[in-house]
Amino acid sequence: MDNLNHIFELQYAIDTFYFLICGALVWWMAAGFAMLEAGLVRSKNTTEILTKNVALFAIACTMYLICGYQFMYDGGYFLSGVTTVAGMDDAAVAAVLASSHESGFGDMGEYAGASDFYFQVVFVATCMSIVSGAVAERMKLFAFLAFAVVMTGFIYPIEGGWTWGGKSVFGLYELSFSDYAGSGIVHLAGAAAALAGVLLLGARKGKYGPNGEVRAIPGANLPLAALGTFILWMGWFGFNGGSTLKLGGIAVANEVANVFLNTNAAAAGGAIAALIVAKILFKKADLTMILNGALAGLVAITAEPADPTPLLSTLIGAAGGALVVFSIITLDKLKIDDPVGAISVHGVVGIWGIFAVLLSDADATFMGQLVGTLTIFVWVFVTSLIVWSIIKAVMGIRVTEEEEYAGTDVTDCGLEAYPEFGVSNK
Repeated sequence: MDNLNHIFELQYAIDTFYFLICGALVWWMAAGFAMLEAGLVRSKNTTEILTKNVALFAIACTMYLICGYQFMYDGGYFLSGVTTVAGMDDAAVAAVLASSHESGFGDMGEYAGASDFYFQVVFVATCMSIVSGAVAERMKLFAFLAFAVVMTGFIYPIEGGWTWGGKSVFGLYELSFSDYAGSGIVHLAGAAAALAGVLLLGARKGKYGPNGEVRAIPGANLPLAALGTFILWMGWFGFNGGSTLKLGGIAVANEVANVFLNTNAAAAGGAIAALIVAKILFKKADLTMILNGALAGLVAITAEPADPTPLLSTLIGAAGGALVVFSIITLDKLKIDDPVGAISVHGVVGIWGIFAVLLSDADATFMGQLVGTLTIFVWVFVTSLIVWSIIKAVMGIRVTEEEEYAGTDVTDCGLEAYPEFGVSNK
């Protein structure tokens, strides 16, 4: 029995440590979003976008601790702070140990409950980070942060409870809705909230001409945008890899390796496809499209990174990379101004990723994926639209035309990211 206990303790420690390391990789994605967005906005809005990314992360962590985790998983750490075997009391642990000879330890992978909270909370912050870039350069800082409180404390956790939380609302589990790491649950949700905000907010001044022509507003720092993309690419190994929820065991270790391989293959496929499509359409190698293509490939494979072959993963990512280019062009034609392409990358391609599950997961159903997609989008979009509207009525959501011209760095934050150059790119 002592050996049995030692084996269980070792596997418990390994799975907990793996969870925490993957959570740290996802936490590092916050830096990726910050750098990507800072690179794709004008220099006069850099400090404000960085402030948003730091503040939203802190708000997400706090709100999920206070109430979000309770809504999503019926668990809480705000008052107790107790670390236990996730989902198991002492009697349950004893039962697992007693039956382990029969199970061969195949199902013994458990982990500290606090490690599960930590892994989940960085996903919440990732979802909210998606909103940040889409509303950049013209939204009031504190209006955005007010929305972050509601999004991370209530809107996302309730939707997550219907899906990953296993709650019976809308019967998503009975319909076999499958979303391994969150193409829909995280990325589509963030894009739906962003879309609601952008529709109420309107486009940046000068983005669209009187005859409907689209005017490019270049970002100030493409090296930062490229760095942000590489950071996100790296962090995604934790995002998808940690979603196996454990590491111990040969079969699980092989699954983790497949997830890492397929995640990387999809990102590469997305970048290549976006490069080719951009060259055909624009006659140039558009770096911003390539960066978004890589991210689109990552979003596309997130719903099912374990089952596809590496070839299929590359093709799923490539389809996402091509799709995002056309989506960005289409949204511009519709005068939906998204400075960083977040709605296209995380929303349009997120939907593709959900349905791409059907290509490799025999247990997934078209109806299940459809109902899951509609449930996530409708819930997040409608509730977000209501919250944005309330904030607009109470405090306003858009800066004045003069403040937009001067830049939100000066008007919202009181300092510039590049003071040696003065307020630039007006």
